[in-house]
Amino acid sequence: MLNFDAIVDRILSGEDLQRDEGLAILKTPADQVLRLVSAAFQIRQRFFGNKVTLQMLFNAKSGACQEDCHYCSQSSISTAPIERYGLVSPDRMVEGARRAAAAKAQRYCVVISGRSPLDREIAEIATAVRRIKEELPLQVCCSLGLLTERHATQLKAAGVDRINHNLNTSETYHSEICTTHTFQDRLTTLRHARAAGLELCSGGVVGMGESDEDLVDLAFALREVNPDSIPLNMLHPIAGTPLEHCRNLTPHRCLTVLALFRFVHPRRELRAAGGREFNLRSLQPLALYIADSLFVDGYLTTPGQPAPEVRQMIADMGFEIQAEYQPSLT
Repeated sequence: MLNFDAIVDRILSGEDLQRDEGLAILKTPADQVLRLVSAAFQIRQRFFGNKVTLQMLFNAKSGACQEDCHYCSQSSISTAPIERYGLVSPDRMVEGARRAAAAKAQRYCVVISGRSPLDREIAEIATAVRRIKEELPLQVCCSLGLLTERHATQLKAAGVDRINHNLNTSETYHSEICTTHTFQDRLTTLRHARAAGLELCSGGVVGMGESDEDLVDLAFALREVNPDSIPLNMLHPIAGTPLEHCRNLTPHRCLTVLALFRFVHPRRELRAAGGREFNLRSLQPLALYIADSLFVDGYLTTPGQPAPEVRQMIADMGFEIQAEYQPSLT
């Protein structure tokens, strides 16, 4: 059994979690999970206090994606009965941002399906972002697929703060969940975004049949990427996708994986992301002791907890919503 307190002391003094310790964390028995959560909370509290950041997604273009990501209802191989539509107007994107601000979200993330954005899509998204920045105190994140340096630079110039592009899983396991682009393609997009001066949001999806070794590999690969924010998605199996029968997550497993990522990334924003409600179920509030960020109002094609319920859960657990985002003056 790991000495969680000793590991926490080392991490708080600036040391890194070791690989064998990460593997041991994932094997924490159910009757020790609360000890693990308590240890992770010490790290979370040191760097984030009792604050929680809220983020809202906006599905600006849905379905008809060329990629074959096995977990995704919008992929080329999915038969899931979802809405399919082209890029919505800048007006619609701005309306979505207003809803995010009303929900007390600090960050608004515009997401589109597809391998890579077209030039005209970048232009329309840039138009919307400029209007959002003029009107609302929101940080804007975009998740647009594979990006070129030119597109990343255009987005930065328009006022986009952050790019989301998840590694999703380990490099070894990547080909098991997607064959139409590579793990290295994802790293290239992150490099382009960083070179343009954009913040990075990059995490993964757990529960897709990966091994403990794959999860530790993902956590350590993200250490090299050094993202500003890490969303940890917990697979919500969707009928019509190749992973529709992949239902191997339990609430305890989700908490141990969240704790692993907190131990590996003590200073990084960690978001309990997609599938939180479906997989954590009655233990969902415990995620707040590890993660400092949550999504509100759903996940593109699957429902999520409404913003008022999220705010009530945060208050009931003794946490506070982070104050409104303040744009940098530099």
